[in-house]
Amino acid sequence: MQIYGVSQVHGPQTISAPHQARNISADSLRPSSLGNDELNISDVGQVLGLVNQLPDIRSDRVSQIRAQIAAGTYETSDKMNAALDNLLNEIA
Repeated sequence: MQIYGVSQVHGPQTISAPHQARNISADSLRPSSLGNDELNISDVGQVLGLVNQLPDIRSDRVSQIRAQIAAGTYETSDKMNAALDNLLNEIA
């Protein structure tokens, strides 16, 4: 099959001549006759999209805090209260 523009479709024909082009009406080319596209994102995909929006991890700060926890100098009541408040704010 050969296509010559929007209105000239040369359908399957025999090898011998003459070949005839078929005209296609403009009604058959309207978008409504072609169907509609649809996109569905699963629940897992939506959660992954939210995870991608989280800020980057500051690995230097995480290492510093881990060292303080290992040394026993990080766990003060002020820091624990602040951490608990932050956690509750994120959950609510």
